[in-house]
Amino acid sequence: MTTEQLLVEYPLTTQTVRDWFLKKMMESFIDEEVPEDFKAMMLAEGIPDGKLFKLIDAQPRSLFDVFDDNEIFIQIFGNNKNGWSFEFLNNLENSEYATRKAAEVAAIESAFSVLEEKLQNSRIDIIGQNGNTGEHYDESTNQK
Repeated sequence: MTTEQLLVEYPLTTQTVRDWFLKKMMESFIDEEVPEDFKAMMLAEGIPDGKLFKLIDAQPRSLFDVFDDNEIFIQIFGNNKNGWSFEFLNNLENSEYATRKAAEVAAIESAFSVLEEKLQNSRIDIIGQNGNTGEHYDESTNQK
């Protein structure tokens, strides 16, 4: 699955990833003299899809931090001679990958699915706690 397909298939996880990258970018501005209007513009505009695709493709391992923040811990095992695999949520993936990067990409795809389910369940719990059916829930803004 391409990065673009992954981000379309898992919209809640995509927003979490987008927010994480934006937060890291804003934190990096603290040590630099960046004009306040530029910071405000970045916060208002966010990270466009094209830029997000490039960030993920260039640094897929950075997503491990996003998943760590959401208590989905990925471990990569193996070596170049015997192949690579991954584990998270105490489930070892039995597939072997020729390279570490291939195992990382497969782990990220699986973790996107797990985080999406976790975020959907959290949203359902919040809707239920508020005593409604969720029919007024606006998915575009994740607000009621």
